[in-house]
Amino acid sequence: MRVSHQNDPQDAYENVHRQFGWQVPRAFNMAEACCGRWAQSEEHRKRIAIVAHQPGSLSAQSWTFEDLQNAANVLSQQLKAQGVKRGDRVAIVMPQRFETAVAYIAVMQMGAVAMPLSMLFGPDALAFRVQDSEAAVALCDEVSAPVLLALQKECTGLKTVLQVPQSLKNGLQDKRKQALFKAVRTASDDPAVLIYTSGTTGNPKGALIPHRALLGNLTGFVCSQNWFGFNSSSFNAKGAGHADLPLNSKAVFWSPADWAWTGGLMDALLPSLYFGRPIVAFNGRFSPEIAFEILDQHKITHSFLFPTALKAMMKADAHPRKHYKIQLQGLMSAGEAVGDAVFAYCRDELGVVVNEMFGQTEINYVVGNCHIFWPPKPGSMGRGYPGHLVAVIDERGRVCQAGVPGEVAVSRCDRHGHPDPVFFLGYWKNPTATQEKFSGDWCRTGDVALQDEDGYLWYQGRTDDMFKAAGYRIGPGEIENCLVKHPAVVNAAVVPKPDADRGALVKAYVVMSPEYLLKRAQNRNVKDFEKNVIADLQRHVRGLLAPYEYPKEIEFIEQLPMTTTGKVQRRFLRLEEERRAKLIS
Repeated sequence: MRVSHQNDPQDAYENVHRQFGWQVPRAFNMAEACCGRWAQSEEHRKRIAIVAHQPGSLSAQSWTFEDLQNAANVLSQQLKAQGVKRGDRVAIVMPQRFETAVAYIAVMQMGAVAMPLSMLFGPDALAFRVQDSEAAVALCDEVSAPVLLALQKECTGLKTVLQVPQSLKNGLQDKRKQALFKAVRTASDDPAVLIYTSGTTGNPKGALIPHRALLGNLTGFVCSQNWFGFNSSSFNAKGAGHADLPLNSKAVFWSPADWAWTGGLMDALLPSLYFGRPIVAFNGRFSPEIAFEILDQHKITHSFLFPTALKAMMKADAHPRKHYKIQLQGLMSAGEAVGDAVFAYCRDELGVVVNEMFGQTEINYVVGNCHIFWPPKPGSMGRGYPGHLVAVIDERGRVCQAGVPGEVAVSRCDRHGHPDPVFFLGYWKNPTATQEKFSGDWCRTGDVALQDEDGYLWYQGRTDDMFKAAGYRIGPGEIENCLVKHPAVVNAAVVPKPDADRGALVKAYVVMSPEYLLKRAQNRNVKDFEKNVIADLQRHVRGLLAPYEYPKEIEFIEQLPMTTTGKVQRRFLRLEEERRAKLIS
């Protein structure tokens, strides 16, 4: 795809789309594209792939593409010895570290399916995903190992728990074994990753992602990163081996996004490696101070930072370039609206215009901005990235006129009629949910927006009850199921409570059980009793699910708003929270 500079942003946008066309090879493997081909290149094998940041230290350990491939070969052999074969699901429960990248490459080059699981997941969340996916092997580190070993008592199908750091240390001692593994040849449509997304009701759904989806991500990645080190007059995204950065590229990527999530895996780790550039790994808790330190020390040129992270950085240091050398050339943000204040902070104090992005696990990186070609409108989601035909549709699947709210949807084919490779294969063992995701060739996102005359999308809300809190996608169903397991709870409904800093807080409305109602009636101090119950419920959820899922606020209610068929109407509770927020403001 060649792009000529235009004075009119609209002309530049149309020029990009008009000239772009997908060229997806029949055979394609994410591991080969992100590591194998670089490790086989004489001029590239010694280039840095992964850098580990050590807080407070000026030195950092790093690994080349050759190191990454050698380690992956050893791990692939070990997995093969455990009986892992093509199509098998392998759980990966590790943070940002070199061994995690090794695990993804090792699993995918076998033709097996990598199933990322967050270190934040509690035992219930882990157990469901391991059992539902029928994973027989889990890869972990020394921190997550005890949890997974304990999980084997409940998940009888989980036969092997392998601590990757120690296993690799032992395997790499035998240099002769490093080059013995031969990568499996996979079709571009073969499954590569299984990522579970939270559902509004019931259990999470596993989205099965094919190898080709990485190619579908590339246009959004490159555009949102202001061409990511390419000469802005040309870019070719035909497939593996055809989208190489200039050899003198200085692009270095970092994002605090967990590599167990779509944002960290598909928007950070894999695209960086695909283009043969290093990514910084930080195995620790995010803080503004650490963020500035990483940007400075590693000369980060491109990043993905959630609005919550940017807000924290803005509050921590109003003028960071007085204290840190910041060299950002591209910055993407997603998860919630950035807002005018943060937008101005990025532009004026970080020295880069932030490009907001929108996507889902099922169809990732499809909408957003690219400052160098179509300037962002603050507060807008942006426009469809090259290769993706995006529209706002009504309930019957018809495209809405400009200014009319509807559901954001992505067509199976681009504007030229060619299949869009970004699409997921379907929900794991759930064909009904897969079918419900589509209206003809339109894949529905569940997000309501309106499109202006220039083609920019403006977010209006959700068609269901999903919401974002501090950048995390929250599904109320899993939290409600967890709450109901507590003896104090008969029923529960989880909704977002508007919050200026996080976008929303997780709030639960709880109907107390008769047993606890009696205890409350017998208690002299009702407020203290309820306060203690709330604290106990919060501990209960935090112990079983991820920390970000526990309800920051709990309100007891006599009964929940219900439909005649017994379905909780969360919409009324959400509107009540919005009403209260307006009264306060």
